[in-house]
Amino acid sequence: MYALQQTRLLILVFAFMSVAPDICAQNLSNRRPDQLTRILFVFDASQSMSGTWESDEKINIARKILTDIVDSLEHVDNVQMALRVYGHQSPVPPQDCSDTRLEVPFAPNNAARIREKLRHITPKGTTPIAHSLALAVNDFPPCPECRNIIVLITDGIEACDGDPCAVSLELQREGIILKPFVIGIGLDPGFRETFECVGYYYNARQENKFKQTLGFVINQVLNETTAQVNLLDEDGNPTETNVGMTFYDRYSGRIVHNYVHTMNEKGNPDTLELDPLITYRLKVHTIPPVETDSITITPGEHTTISVYAPQGYLIVKTSRGNEYKDVPIIIRKHGEMKTLNNQRVGQMEKYITGRYDIELPILPRLNINDVKVLQSHTTTLEIAGPGTVLFNSTNHGFGAVYVLENGDQRWIANLNPALRQQSLLMQPGYYRVVFRPASSNFTLYTISRDFRVGEADNISINLY
Repeated sequence: MYALQQTRLLILVFAFMSVAPDICAQNLSNRRPDQLTRILFVFDASQSMSGTWESDEKINIARKILTDIVDSLEHVDNVQMALRVYGHQSPVPPQDCSDTRLEVPFAPNNAARIREKLRHITPKGTTPIAHSLALAVNDFPPCPECRNIIVLITDGIEACDGDPCAVSLELQREGIILKPFVIGIGLDPGFRETFECVGYYYNARQENKFKQTLGFVINQVLNETTAQVNLLDEDGNPTETNVGMTFYDRYSGRIVHNYVHTMNEKGNPDTLELDPLITYRLKVHTIPPVETDSITITPGEHTTISVYAPQGYLIVKTSRGNEYKDVPIIIRKHGEMKTLNNQRVGQMEKYITGRYDIELPILPRLNINDVKVLQSHTTTLEIAGPGTVLFNSTNHGFGAVYVLENGDQRWIANLNPALRQQSLLMQPGYYRVVFRPASSNFTLYTISRDFRVGEADNISINLY
């Protein structure tokens, strides 16, 4: 529906806010110096902007405040600006819902062009917010590493039957924009429901609220914000560490950061820098993984993200060595069929505390159920080492191996009819092999051999 780019697009929607240039400059001082931030101002010049609001006409207040913002950003390193205007070309009536235009494109040192364009704008037309936001996506030249921000300055709601909420949600899901901020100017409180679906809504009904609101917005857009992830043990202490973490954009599902959790030199979870305009979903790659959703970062404040992730260790080993080195151990949550991990004999692995079922796919299959993994404890399981059984026959044939138990026999494997010689890795125990050569047409030529396998045995069984 809309052209997509691989850049990060942040839509910031707010009303007319008065702020001194030094406030903006002060708030910009902590942003990352190596990343280009591009701000597209989308300016409402619809007919309603000619109305009076407190001390002056809305258009004059908006013009002055936007000029102050442009002045503040003009000499800030690694910031570029552009200007899109709507409602300024076609008077109403009739209603021209295509009345939106990029007046000043992105370029270095273009603040003077923006100020000059603002001086000559006259309110005339309607309010095509959804259409302007959709077209604004294409105003950003390709730049994968840039932070792209849209600042929509408006005094009213959509007037062209467009759906700003649908546009915002679609572009968020596509990873083009992040959840917007919406600050209404002198709007009726009832408009909160109209704008909350577009983004974070704030209603600045008086001029004296603008300075405070703009400072809040600038902090979120251009300042770094710190956070830490506390991986909690069963006592609620942040002692777990050294595990992978993935931060996702909750709306688009795109991966934003991959980290390995680390403790700093003071023994505390290390500090991260996260964009406060993103709502995150965090997956911690424990076994099994744990997740937390809808994480919001408070701008200008250190945010602590707590995840319950108590862990302990599990190791399976044999008394004689590592005869099972090529056989994976299948680990499942107790009572479930989904495989969580393929672990090797002799390998220590960390798991979320709880109950697990273990399967060793040898002959016969070894199942150990309801194994408990405890906090900061190593659960050790010792199993008998296998033996190797070599089956020899002078002819190809058909056969099967059975385990003898409780006076009965239970099938565990078929022999390969294409082989005259084959070996199987088998647990210690008592077995029977039943075999008939393929060349024989008489059932009476069936051969049966009982045998015992000891730990680490190597035995041969002749099937003739």
